[in-house]
Amino acid sequence: MLRALANAALSILSPPRCAACDAALGRDAALCAGCLSTLEPPPPLPPGTSASFAYGGALAEAVRATKFGPRPERLRALQRLVIERVREAHGFEPARGGVALVAPVPLHPARLRERGFDQAAILAQAVAAALARPCDVALLARRIDTPHVASLDAPGRAKAVKGAFVLRDPGRARHAGTVLLVDDVRTTGATLEAAAGPLRAAGLEVRAHVLAATAID
Repeated sequence: MLRALANAALSILSPPRCAACDAALGRDAALCAGCLSTLEPPPPLPPGTSASFAYGGALAEAVRATKFGPRPERLRALQRLVIERVREAHGFEPARGGVALVAPVPLHPARLRERGFDQAAILAQAVAAALARPCDVALLARRIDTPHVASLDAPGRAKAVKGAFVLRDPGRARHAGTVLLVDDVRTTGATLEAAAGPLRAAGLEVRAHVLAATAID
């Protein structure tokens, strides 16, 4: 009841808006009808990696507005969108090889201070709730503040994020089982691979799910 009251108060103080164009929305909607019509299925991705949608159109605008606006209140909409397809791709029982733990691809502390929130951690919590799995937002640490890599090609991105991630507590990770890494956008896959490296080195199986992905060249 307290959560329902809190959500009702939040809706009054901060009415739902389209995450892309800022149009007024009904309750629990993420995008307006026009922006929703621009969503496309995700492109083919490597085995073990899935996405909710293709990156582009209104979704790309929503991601940019959330991260660089900054418009952190739009994360509620992105949380609703990211859980699309995740149950289908990763939501089976651990006994059959399913996900045991969800973890975000973390921001560097300097970027976190600058932005004020970690969008991947917030999305990971939504994914974990959808899968009924625990979420460990502190499993990995980003020790290198990588530059903005949007202008780099695939080799450049891979070089920029090489060695950027470490396990905070290798002993705790040892019994984590299959880890599902969550991020907002997959472009070349370099960041996801760099984040998966320390987990694989610890003997863990790693999968990944992102809100949106670009096609593989």
